[in-house]
Amino acid sequence: MTEHKKISIRDAARPAKAGESLFERADGAFGLDGFAPAAPPKALRDAPRPVRKSLKDQKASALEASAAQAKAQNAAEAAPVAPVAEPGPNVAPNVAPAPVAAPAPIAASAADAALPAVEKPVQRDVAFGSKIYPIDRDYLAEQGMIVPDGPVTELLEEFRIVKRQLLGDAREAGTAMGRRILICSPHSGEGKTYCAVNLALALAAERDIEVLLVDADFPSPSILETLGLEAERGFMDALSDKSIKPENLVLRTDIDGLFVLPAGNRTTSDAEYLASTRTRDVLSRLTDSAPDRIVIFDTPPALAASPAAELAKHVGQAVLVARADDTGRNALEDAYQLLSACPDIKLLLNGAQFSPSGRSFGSYGDYGE
Repeated sequence: MTEHKKISIRDAARPAKAGESLFERADGAFGLDGFAPAAPPKALRDAPRPVRKSLKDQKASALEASAAQAKAQNAAEAAPVAPVAEPGPNVAPNVAPAPVAAPAPIAASAADAALPAVEKPVQRDVAFGSKIYPIDRDYLAEQGMIVPDGPVTELLEEFRIVKRQLLGDAREAGTAMGRRILICSPHSGEGKTYCAVNLALALAAERDIEVLLVDADFPSPSILETLGLEAERGFMDALSDKSIKPENLVLRTDIDGLFVLPAGNRTTSDAEYLASTRTRDVLSRLTDSAPDRIVIFDTPPALAASPAAELAKHVGQAVLVARADDTGRNALEDAYQLLSACPDIKLLLNGAQFSPSGRSFGSYGDYGE
């Protein structure tokens, strides 16, 4: 510890001023007023002070630097490249040039402001052909079908009720699978094609959707005959040949909103083609980019051929048509099991003559499939 006598007293010999208090005299003797920081070096005093830029000036400088760098890079890419002669038999091959260091990264804000934004490609709907195929309305009436733009009949009202439930479930699902609907029956002669065509005609009357009716009954196609149309290639051709675009085989009818994909040329490996990944690709192309498109498949009877069970893996809804007083319970249960890959299977009673509610659904009349 330092002794008090060794502490120098500043201005100890200074005489006391008149009127000074004891504290003022002590401050004059022991205060810190005489202490001050050392003066800076002369070289540091004479150096010019840096000018601090404002935030606005800093942003402007960054934009100018990024623009200059982009201009230099574009000029380098546009510069012609001298052709390199191929080495002859006695000429040593060219040595690859040393890699060029990548330019320093630019701040995100400056780069975004200097360079134009790149627009992402928009996936557009797969459009069908423009050629129109007329459908004979009188021929539809002769078969007991719904006649577009015709009078409102009991048959039309019945299929309006059916389509409303299918549309509601499709919109609730909100997926391409939900907009694919399979129409099937356990056996032949129960009215599946009749119901598929009438359902497609009823759906086509909607103002905000389009309907694609696909004939997937390869053993016995009948959609074209029912509508009075003719075509050679169709669904099976698109499945068996990957170079064929399925939309090029679709027929645009003169019924607004109704399109038809024929069954096409039958092969000896129909079931194998349906079980391949090509089926998924074709259906995805027809539906994934078209949220307003409903696809209806008319398939062979579930207990007679395998296409219905294979297509059930690619649809979100299935309608199992049963003919009143004809289709047995065991047949319905077996068909239901074969279509179990579909998450939503509905039952449509066709040809009913009596209903507790006073309504009948899908009556054939004198029409027989």
